[in-house]
Amino acid sequence: MGKQEDFVLRALEERDVRFVRLWFTDVLGSLKSVAVAPAELEGAFEEGIGFDGSAIEGFARVHEADMLAKPDPGTFQILPWRGETPATARMFCDILMPDGSPSYADPRHVLKRSLSKAADAGFTFYTHPEIEFFLFKGKPLKGQQPVPVDDSGYFDHTAQGGGQDFRREVITMLEAMGISVEFSHHEGGPGQQEIDLRYADALSTADNIMTFRTIVREVALSQGIWASFMPKPFTEHPGSGMHTHLSLFEGDENAFYEAGAEYQLSRTGRAFIAGILHHTPEITAVTNQWVNSYKRLIHGGEAPSYITWGHNNRSALVRVPMYKPHKGQSARAEHRSIDSACNPYLAFALLLSAGMKGIEGEYELPGETEDDVEALNATERRALAITPLPRSLGEAIRVMESSELVAEVLGEHVFDFFLRNKRAEWYDYRNQVTQFELDRMLPLL
Repeated sequence: MGKQEDFVLRALEERDVRFVRLWFTDVLGSLKSVAVAPAELEGAFEEGIGFDGSAIEGFARVHEADMLAKPDPGTFQILPWRGETPATARMFCDILMPDGSPSYADPRHVLKRSLSKAADAGFTFYTHPEIEFFLFKGKPLKGQQPVPVDDSGYFDHTAQGGGQDFRREVITMLEAMGISVEFSHHEGGPGQQEIDLRYADALSTADNIMTFRTIVREVALSQGIWASFMPKPFTEHPGSGMHTHLSLFEGDENAFYEAGAEYQLSRTGRAFIAGILHHTPEITAVTNQWVNSYKRLIHGGEAPSYITWGHNNRSALVRVPMYKPHKGQSARAEHRSIDSACNPYLAFALLLSAGMKGIEGEYELPGETEDDVEALNATERRALAITPLPRSLGEAIRVMESSELVAEVLGEHVFDFFLRNKRAEWYDYRNQVTQFELDRMLPLL
């Protein structure tokens, strides 16, 4: 065993850890957990813990069900909401086949594979997410509208609803687990919150997002309220996104920075953004994976509806934030369509791979869009060659089906399962007779 494994085994004794939760996600991004006793951990580090993969969405067919969960000791942390004594800890796992090879169905491995390919080209991929979500009074009941915990708005400073205390408790727990927070505030919708995590390598960020969603839900339940990352729970209010800042580093140098270039954005940065713009239709079914995600994207405002880029243009799909003098390391691109209900491992793998395609193919970045794209009419958008994002999950699926890039990055198993699952979701959605149809058409027809 290595130093990290030894550190974990010592920490189990020193912190009186009685339970260790091994975490991993299924293909759809749902967190899975199995608890093991500390005495089992040494064997888990060596060989992994066996489980029935057929019980997990997208992992295995029944005749190939045996799989292993092998904990990553670098992700060891005490769970602060479980109490100090006896303590409970968690580690993320890599999923292996019985012969010890990586599982083709493990989303974490999909991201690791993309990161390894970028590393072969000399790049490290960093991400920094701004995570939005809603807080409701109690658990929403089927057939009833959810009730937000407050009526506050963007950046409001108010004691109403306890949002400040909620965010403070979440941030305290995140930082206790080594996850740094940059900003937090009330968002534009009633009961809507935003907490921004500090930038980190993409694998750590994806792990942090899964931990973040768990902590937010745990704190909400402890306060008698309900947290949801549903992209668009209200017709009349903004949806929840996860604007994510992206950058590539070559060693200690930011590959997106070039002194004196327009917006200080290097040729590498421009090609990376061009790759994302070019391949966005193909990857949208993953960055926005739920049928409800598209209600947010057609709303306009802070959520982009069209494939454009701009400098400080918040209607654009990709925004190049203002350059900070003497801070070349902060050069980055912000991707604005992705939402906080996605599988972050798959989404980051595809964003990175799309950008790398742009670099490898030396894609040319199209002209910047300075206008508010939503304010343009259809003729003006056509004249500027501005194309829309997929308008529905069904449309996004159709584009993804023929994508060589997505098939290659996800691998055959994840690609096929994801499409099957999303087709079923779209079919079920289209079969529903909605309240809108009943209210508008039943009296008339």
